[in-house]
Amino acid sequence: MTDRILSLFVGLTVLSGCSADAPDIHTVCLRDAVGNYVIKWETIPPVDGRVKIYVSRNPDEFNLKATPAVQADISRGIATYITDDNVTRQYFYLTFNDKAGLVTGARLVEMDSVLNLRDMGGYFNSDNRMTRWGMVYRSGDLSRLSTPDSLRLNSLGLKTVIDLRSSQEVELKPLNLTGVNIFRLPLTVGTMSGIRSFLCDGHMRKGDATVYMQDLYLKFLIENSETFAQALRLFLDKGNYPILFSSDLGKDGAGFLANLLFSALSVPDETITDNYLESNNYVTLSRFAGIADISTLSPEAEKALLVLLSADNSFLSPLRQKVRADYGTFPEYLGSALGFPPKSCAKLQDILLY
Repeated sequence: MTDRILSLFVGLTVLSGCSADAPDIHTVCLRDAVGNYVIKWETIPPVDGRVKIYVSRNPDEFNLKATPAVQADISRGIATYITDDNVTRQYFYLTFNDKAGLVTGARLVEMDSVLNLRDMGGYFNSDNRMTRWGMVYRSGDLSRLSTPDSLRLNSLGLKTVIDLRSSQEVELKPLNLTGVNIFRLPLTVGTMSGIRSFLCDGHMRKGDATVYMQDLYLKFLIENSETFAQALRLFLDKGNYPILFSSDLGKDGAGFLANLLFSALSVPDETITDNYLESNNYVTLSRFAGIADISTLSPEAEKALLVLLSADNSFLSPLRQKVRADYGTFPEYLGSALGFPPKSCAKLQDILLY
């Protein structure tokens, strides 16, 4: 018999919210070098007893009548789920002394030919509600999928892909996916391929690259509001889920859309920033050498390239200043510039929050 996960979150509320002595529970899930899932947890204050871990390919349904996939002492703080399945994603439901439950999963979707593909589930908003797993993904360019990655992408069950790449990028690398609705919403900004000549000719230094990135983010705000408004509206239709949105590296256009989504979901600014900066773990010089012949770059040009491939708070500073000056807050920007008022935010929260 399968229990719906929504009802089980009541248990977490009872344990964590109704008693001043109840612990806060934090979990994280990672894949190790051979693809096993390493699940870590922490209770504050420490709790004695047993943790039971159930596994499912569907983050909304777990068979709690079955034998747990893994059991351990709560004090241990770590367990490993061994698997030889490197195609389909697994999610985990943890119970602590059979009283509280919490869903977790590995945020990074391991891919060989796609940068920065991440599940946006598992983040808490200001009301302590968690974003749903398996509903929204963000990624880099999907145009050159390897055969194994095609299988991995298919296993996500996507219904909608939002392609934010520029028209030039789409022309150079068309996106050909079957079985999903593709919405091409090109951003009118410069492309990484478009600045290759500046790098190779030595005309871009580290400081120039920082200014370029700051201007890029301002263009999202000033020149691309309608594009992001169209993208946000797609998230209000339950029939569109699961949704994946992608940009060239999955950090700039996709990062800005992720910021807008999280703002609409009332996710704290610190969490939004952490999600944005996480791209630095997955977009590296070695994984994106194709932008230029790195061996021919001058040291200054290589430093500039590293800036272009990074996510940095300094890129967001002019954007945040303009939002504060023109709108006051990001929620006000959502309503005034993007036509995404509080009632739309409330509807989005009903869809995407446990």
